[in-house]
Amino acid sequence: MTGHKRPFDLAVVGGGALGLSCAWRAAAAGLSVVLLEERRFFHDDAGSGGAERQWRLQYSEEDLTRLVLASIPLWRELETASGRRLIHETGSLWFGEIAESTNEGHIADAAGVLEKCSIPYEWMGAAEIERRFGFRDLPVHYEGFHQPDGGVIDVKGTLFALYAQARAAGADLRDGSRVLAVEPDEEGVRIRVGEETVEAEKVVISAGAFTGELLQPLGLSLDVEIFEMATAYFRPRTAGTDFPSWFAFQKPAEADSNLFYGFGVSPWSPNSLIRVAPDFEVHPLRDARDAAGTPRVTDLERVAEWVGRHLPALEPEPLNPSSCLIALPADHDRGFYLGPLPGTGPAAERVIVCNAGWMFKFAPLFGEICGQLVATGRTEYDIARLTLG
Repeated sequence: MTGHKRPFDLAVVGGGALGLSCAWRAAAAGLSVVLLEERRFFHDDAGSGGAERQWRLQYSEEDLTRLVLASIPLWRELETASGRRLIHETGSLWFGEIAESTNEGHIADAAGVLEKCSIPYEWMGAAEIERRFGFRDLPVHYEGFHQPDGGVIDVKGTLFALYAQARAAGADLRDGSRVLAVEPDEEGVRIRVGEETVEAEKVVISAGAFTGELLQPLGLSLDVEIFEMATAYFRPRTAGTDFPSWFAFQKPAEADSNLFYGFGVSPWSPNSLIRVAPDFEVHPLRDARDAAGTPRVTDLERVAEWVGRHLPALEPEPLNPSSCLIALPADHDRGFYLGPLPGTGPAAERVIVCNAGWMFKFAPLFGEICGQLVATGRTEYDIARLTLG
């Protein structure tokens, strides 16, 4: 090694919630940081698009629930710094087939984790779910639980807050900067951005569904599938209609995974429309750049049918339909990929990955973890099951 110091301690690839959080936490810890985002900041065409995400404490795996709990102080720090409430505890309702395993988890196992972690919840059957929360014609054997500390995350508020805190901490945030290649060697990392080369000591790749195209030249292929998932909003029939955040666990249908989820009225917006969406792992994309940018008509028909059958308080006509890209681990039990590249050599020493799965609720914590891995090669948090090795 020549001892040549690169211009930046850290380059972050991807300007969504995870990338901005990493830039914030690393810069706040004193590292010089550049973040490279292909599109404009705050766009809606990738994993951090849209207005809301579900906030929940329950996971089928205890380590993930404990990581959610560990993220709460960082969320509160971000809320305090931004002067804006970002997590709204409207409650989280899980119901359906209690033994069905999905990319969201498993109802019975998640209830066991809540018990183990001394987190309160209320178990109920289908009739009680219908009476209390306004669903209709649920199969009589459905069961589930309501966890009062769950709710909804303000996506745009979070992105604005992370961006502001990263800039205030000194991070160089660049949009319109598509990364073409990441080239680690013994002295650092070269990141090719068009005709320009950005140099850093280490790099965190958090580019959502586009992460794979940067990892493949480094000899790594994550076991993920990329989906373009549909979403829509529905108009309440009467004023005052509201719901907790919810997820319906159902057996797969012939054509799709038959999973649906939804929210209540947005606590931060005057808009009274209520979002309901299918969570269908169908028609995986070979390449994220093949995304159509619009939802499939059949997905919107399916969610409208479900709303018409089970949510009588909503008019079953989908409004403001859209789609988003998500990379999900093929193994539902994995959750995420978080950590340095496996093996030895420059790539393992210089490249950290934060990718795949429904990560938004972990954003401040995973940013902190990435910053720790960059600075010291270690983290105080238990991510053993999430690493790439």
